[in-house]
Amino acid sequence: MPFFTLTATDGDARIGTLHTPHGDVPTPAFMSVATQGSVKALDSSDLQNIGANIVLANTYHLYLRPGVDIVEDLGGLHGFMQWHGATLTDSGGFQGFSLEHLRKITEDAIIFRSHIDGSEHTFSPEAAIQHQEKIGADIIMPLDICAPADSDFDAVDSAVDKTNRWLLRCVEAHTRTDQRLFGIVQGGLFPELRRKSAEFITGVGFPGYSIGGLSVGEPKQAMYDTVNSQRRCCCLICLRSHPDGYMFDCVLPTRIARNGSLFVKTGRLNITAAFNKRKYAPIEEDCDCYTCRTFSAAYVHHLFRAKELLAYRLATIHNLRFILRLMEEMRAAIAAGEFAEYRREFHSRFTPPDEQTRRDQKQKWLASFGRA
Repeated sequence: MPFFTLTATDGDARIGTLHTPHGDVPTPAFMSVATQGSVKALDSSDLQNIGANIVLANTYHLYLRPGVDIVEDLGGLHGFMQWHGATLTDSGGFQGFSLEHLRKITEDAIIFRSHIDGSEHTFSPEAAIQHQEKIGADIIMPLDICAPADSDFDAVDSAVDKTNRWLLRCVEAHTRTDQRLFGIVQGGLFPELRRKSAEFITGVGFPGYSIGGLSVGEPKQAMYDTVNSQRRCCCLICLRSHPDGYMFDCVLPTRIARNGSLFVKTGRLNITAAFNKRKYAPIEEDCDCYTCRTFSAAYVHHLFRAKELLAYRLATIHNLRFILRLMEEMRAAIAAGEFAEYRREFHSRFTPPDEQTRRDQKQKWLASFGRA
């Protein structure tokens, strides 16, 4: 069976299915983030009930705690977290960016100082692959260099070259035939470096490609422009001989849920706001999530105000189901040839936070970790 089956197209939009040893993943797909083998506040049955097909875990964090040997002994990531759908692991390369105050990068590896106890650990390309083979995810990633958004051309060019050298070492180290190793395209916000990276990686050849080095502090519009340029670049290089299915991950739905910010059709709802105290209807009337089918907005409001732990679970269920249902609606619209209309209708009613508010919120989050 092929790794990916294309089902339908509607202009540039397309739907298909990724086939993995632990089940099929319809695309476009959202990957719930289970960094340490857990989607925060949920268990695997919750994920199944909201319609998740794939989750993403992180090699660096699982290596530090509990250790990849323990994960392997308990049946790999699937047995460890009792999740029987598809899985993907990040290599730890992103932590080379996000934990820059705790690491140094050499020609051979990323050397981390543990954020838990200060101990030193070396992540080479070979080690990153070996750890992921023990973790046992269906899709794994090579170790790469993610340059900060404000890096100059020469710094990003150097990161691309090192990523390419490391990629070949990852390919050589990869031995499991039941795992798919993806390539990661880097290049920052420089189109010529994105093309350089894409040409090299597609020349090596992989079953899938990840667009790396974005959402690392750049303005939203710059991210959108780079993604669009990257998509066209990869399609041109591949001559559309490898139809692509899109997947993405983000901690945003779960993180803002724990702060009482809930997705609704018009944007975000602050469930802690006073007007929800007597809102006896669900958070959103036509939402099919467990939270909205079972509880009132007034009850969820009360849980947050009373600092009850159940608040986190119910809010997270709602936000993740919102995103997963969005994926379902997108796939249906593409299949019907109505994606452009669906997109226009969505944007006509959904108002995201403005750019400055988003950046201010991010700075507050970084400050909470001493990284602002």
